[in-house]
Amino acid sequence: MIKSMTGFGRCEITEADRKFTVEMKSVNHRYLDINIKMPKKLNFFESAIRNFLKTYMERGKVDLFITYEDMTENRMALKYNADIASEYMKYLDEMAASFQLENDMTVSRLSRYPDVFVMEEQTIDEKEIWAVLEKALKGACEQFVETRITEGENLKKDIFGKLDDMLEKVDYIEERSPQIVKEYREKLEEKVKELLGDSQIDESRIATEVTIFADKICTDEETVRLKSHIQHMRSTLEAGGSIGRKLDFIAQEMNREANTTLSKANDIQVSNVAIDLKTEIEKVREQIQNIE
Repeated sequence: MIKSMTGFGRCEITEADRKFTVEMKSVNHRYLDINIKMPKKLNFFESAIRNFLKTYMERGKVDLFITYEDMTENRMALKYNADIASEYMKYLDEMAASFQLENDMTVSRLSRYPDVFVMEEQTIDEKEIWAVLEKALKGACEQFVETRITEGENLKKDIFGKLDDMLEKVDYIEERSPQIVKEYREKLEEKVKELLGDSQIDESRIATEVTIFADKICTDEETVRLKSHIQHMRSTLEAGGSIGRKLDFIAQEMNREANTTLSKANDIQVSNVAIDLKTEIEKVREQIQNIE
């Protein structure tokens, strides 16, 4: 099983008057790059969120969006500051004594003084919030992985098809090579006959020239290695896992052999096939960039 680095996941969980909506999407990237957007009050969960995501993915540029709604109405609590009220009364009594006035303070008036009564937000239960958030993250991640697997399987099928085409081209180059040498020998003999007329042709000299030419255009090593790389890529795809980097390395080796084959080509048909081979390899490399 292989995974694409392109994926999408969404999950919405409502529990205990709390609602979390988690959305995530990703594109290809050399490493794992996670960008999180969420309410500031959830910032203390960032490290836990990143560690949680790493259990579901290894590569890709991932954008995570979290929205949070607290639907409980009694999150604010009224607090009475007795110390501050005492301070007010102390100074009011001092003022009354200093100016020989009656301290006519009432409870209702004192309650309206700044900071005697204040509204405070109740302490957030982190464990309770994380329990709900984790469920939403899990649901989004599972959907996210499913889309990656589906896209990964599609990439796998496409690459297999391209590998089949590449193998056909390599086979053609192998089959065509002996014919190139044969045609070269025939042309060489014709030219020698034209130059020498009825004179006897030096077969050993012809054989030497043909051998030099055959050695110059020989691509046996390149085609053997190309077939080996094609098979290696097939087996790697079958094995699955996080194989993107490995596949890219194999594709680079393929491209190197195809370049050498093209540089040795002394035949228009082989040159055209080698160019097509390089094109297929580049297409495979483009697809590989999307594999985790």
